[in-house]
Amino acid sequence: MAGDLDSVGGAFAEPVFGAQGTFRRIMEAMARPGTLQTLIDLPTPPAPLSPSAGAIALTLCDHDTPVWLDTALTVSEAVGSWLAFHTGAPIVRTSSEAHFVFSSNPAELIALENFAQGSHEYPDRSATIIMQVAGFDAGDSLRLTGPGIRGHADIAPAPLPRHFAEQWKQNRARFPRGVDILLAGPDAVCGLPRSTRINHSNGD
Repeated sequence: MAGDLDSVGGAFAEPVFGAQGTFRRIMEAMARPGTLQTLIDLPTPPAPLSPSAGAIALTLCDHDTPVWLDTALTVSEAVGSWLAFHTGAPIVRTSSEAHFVFSSNPAELIALENFAQGSHEYPDRSATIIMQVAGFDAGDSLRLTGPGIRGHADIAPAPLPRHFAEQWKQNRARFPRGVDILLAGPDAVCGLPRSTRINHSNGD
């Protein structure tokens, strides 16, 4: 019974307004990389899926968007049931088949190149990776430049995948192919579209 309740409950308090508001903030986050966009109506999905990642899932995922989950999310039957009930999105085991990727522990995430990269003809057929982070000021400082950024933006999210700056450099080199990232903090989202340049703020 508890498992059934975990699957059914915990969505937006106001589904239409929650999804619309979250969508606007996701779009703003992608248009202005490095800015933190506060999410107002947060759901309460089963752990280890965070409320902000759950809000993104409820907003972007549906039966036409295959989803890949990291190990911690995969082993949670409650997370899989919750996503299936509220979004209808099929969960896939092959990383390259997913439209959306959810990582509850980015430090252990497989390399970005393993996810759908799109093609030169259809760059939109790439994956968007949602990484749950504990915050935006406790990690190594990253300097962002590129489209949508006036001058530069500095963020320090944690945790991030190993060798993230180098992985991102390779990802950007594949432009217009490559993955996009949404960093899902405790109550905010930050976008890293593939067009963004990332360096350590000390210049490395």
